[in-house]
This record gives sequence, structure tokens and C-alpha cells, in this order.
Amino acid sequence: MKNTITTIYLIASGALLVAIGGTLLLTPHAFHGGNGIALGDNPNLLSELRAPGGLLLSCGVFILLGAARHSLRTMAVQMSVLVYSSFGVARVVSAVLDGIPSAGIVGAALIELTVALVGLVVLWRGVEPRTADHSVPPPSRDALA
Repeated sequence: MKNTITTIYLIASGALLVAIGGTLLLTPHAFHGGNGIALGDNPNLLSELRAPGGLLLSCGVFILLGAARHSLRTMAVQMSVLVYSSFGVARVVSAVLDGIPSAGIVGAALIELTVALVGLVVLWRGVEPRTADHSVPPPSRDALA
């Protein structure tokens, strides 16, 4: 059961990052225009907006790989929690410092914090990779005496 829940979590959170990252990277005007933000044609600004899109896209690909490769599962869930919680918390900080943004951005923050929280629950419950256990068992008490 843990594998199924972890797989679903990784596919959902990874696909969302791939979609958002790809959209930010390839069509930043359309992405930000949905929240009433006009970007203009400043290449410096566009570069600063496309770069995090590339980061989100690559993080999403890694998270999706974690759904397919069981040896990457724990790291993929940790990355998902890190990315989503960073964005969610940063949006809360921005709301405190700059004021409440549009409903779309508030909704994004709620989704980000929810995905991070679900990831923390997945980690807390334990991610079970389907790999052989090649670890050395702890020594017995008699061997320590």
C-alpha cells in the first residue's frame, strides 16, 4: 500500500512541476498573464523568469523518475517536499511583506503547501523502495561483549 500511495504522490507532484516548469520556461507571458502580470519584452526579466521554470521542470522530471525507479523514491519525495514547501512558504512571506496577491496566486500557495504536507506524511509513514536489502545486520549483543 505504501508503494502505491508513494507512486501516486510522486506522479502527481512531478507531473505538476513538469507542467508548471515547462510553461514558465517556454511561455512565461501566457503563464504570468493568467494572473494579470504583464511581462513586456525585457530579456533580463524573461531570463530571470525562465530560469526557475527550467529548475522546476528538471525537479519534476527527477520526481517522476522516483515514481519509476524505486531506488530514487525517498530522494524524490524529499525533493518534492523541498520544492513545494519552499514555494508555499515564500508566498506566505511575500503576502506578509508585500500584501495579499491575487486569488490565483493564493490558490497556488495553498496547493503548494498541501502537496508539501502530503509529502511529509508520505515520508513520515515511510517510503518503501522495492530493492533488495544488502545491508549488514547489526552485531549481536554477544559479539559486543
